[in-house]
Amino acid sequence: MSTSEPARRSLLLIVPLVAFVALAGLFFVRLRSGADPSAIPSALIGRPAPAFDLAALPGLAADGAPLPGLSRDDFKGRVTLVNFWASWCAPCQIEHPQLMRLAREPGLRLVGIAYKDAPENARRFLARNGVPFRAVGMDSTGRTAIDFGVYGVPESFIIGPDGTIRDKLVGIVTPENYRAVLDKIRAAGAVADAAQ
Repeated sequence: MSTSEPARRSLLLIVPLVAFVALAGLFFVRLRSGADPSAIPSALIGRPAPAFDLAALPGLAADGAPLPGLSRDDFKGRVTLVNFWASWCAPCQIEHPQLMRLAREPGLRLVGIAYKDAPENARRFLARNGVPFRAVGMDSTGRTAIDFGVYGVPESFIIGPDGTIRDKLVGIVTPENYRAVLDKIRAAGAVADAAQ
């Protein structure tokens, strides 16, 4: 056995240990930074919402009138919260009461995009839980969700009155984060007012 053999073995033991310590340090620094670990950045924030035109959920009505489908043109002139949801999504069931609450907030337009859902299931979900939306578009193929950069449902986007994406909300709206979500929505309107 040569004298370089033990040195090589020592090196093989030390390299993984150094790599582990470096990664552990990086994770520790990231956790202590105060950044929200659930925040998933979106490259679309500050840009116009993607172009889309989705058909209405057939047979869905609210207040005795059929609800329309949804397109990018519907965002102009008011703050809009776009919620991607599905009847098969368990977290969407949990979030729904908070969406019903948001729908009562003055100055906010809440719209939904049914993601890869069967129309009869989506309609049944809303009949059972209530209709918080002013419009519902059917994204049967998931193409619109891809264009928005949706990772999974539920996800919501705050769109300013100029049609620009102001923020992305990943996960559910809960009683605990409701006020923070509402503040973000109101800030989107304030940004637009200041720009005029």
